[in-house]
Amino acid sequence: MQTHKINLGRRELICQPGESVLDALLREQVEIAYGCRQGACQSCIARSLDGAPPAAAQAGLKDVLRHQNHFLACLCYPERDMEIGIGSPEQRFCHATVTGKRLLNAETLLLTLRTDEALDYYAGQFVNLKRSDGLQRSYSIANNRTHAHNLTFHIRRLAGGRFSAWAHDELQLGDLLEVSDPQGLCYYLPSNQLRNLLLIGTGSGLAPLAGIVSEALHHGHAGEIYLYHGSREMDGLYWIDEMRELAAQYANFHYTPCVSRGVAADGVASGRANDVAMQRLPDLQGWRVYLCGHPDMVQQSKRQAFLKGAKFDDIYADAFHVASATLD
Repeated sequence: MQTHKINLGRRELICQPGESVLDALLREQVEIAYGCRQGACQSCIARSLDGAPPAAAQAGLKDVLRHQNHFLACLCYPERDMEIGIGSPEQRFCHATVTGKRLLNAETLLLTLRTDEALDYYAGQFVNLKRSDGLQRSYSIANNRTHAHNLTFHIRRLAGGRFSAWAHDELQLGDLLEVSDPQGLCYYLPSNQLRNLLLIGTGSGLAPLAGIVSEALHHGHAGEIYLYHGSREMDGLYWIDEMRELAAQYANFHYTPCVSRGVAADGVASGRANDVAMQRLPDLQGWRVYLCGHPDMVQQSKRQAFLKGAKFDDIYADAFHVASATLD
């Protein structure tokens, strides 16, 4: 056994034989969150910046974290010199130009941007959009990875929302914005294309789910794909025709719009999207589940999916927490 170098930013540490990365960091008084030291609490998560970490160090992590070379420092016994990162990296922005803007319904804007540099993103992730005075908000990417420079977003107008009102009323074609590096773990990976997928969203939560559906179909996903999109009233739904056209084109894609109040039009289910989905799909064992939208819906759907057989590790969620009217 031999020692290995651990590069952490500008610091170079030595990991002794039989010593975990966590032990080496603590010995050198590096601040890192940790708990059980056995991989159960997953508090000591870190990321390898120069290649894949040892497979044993990724035990119990979601596949999207493994794909991004995250690992548990307490389980990582280096097999080579490593460059690692801990904590949240500094947010980086690039410039983007507004290339498209149109309403999807009375409250939701479809915004299209072209970035100056290609972004390495996954369908379902989100970015921070920042205007010239520094005001920024998070929005999910609504398209797949076909065009690395082009991004689309669904921006819902919020009562008293500063950024959303500005985007709806003042932002013009040709205007410049800044776009952060992509973030989030609720996205599609083509690792197992035979698995069935369940996607449930409310409101503009359709944005990341539409991107995930598009990405999955682009990769030839062979499992069944069920998308349930919900709103209180009919006028809160959008992209109905586009989703139905996609369902007509792909036999394994099934789309159900839902309304929880008012009268449902033909082909629209009555009830909350998550309740309709769970009534129609009694067994979710082996499924991968994506949940985006209202926090209450996301939390309730997590419990429902788990009780119907989905593993917690196969449930991916992005709850849309809305800032207060004075802060948005």
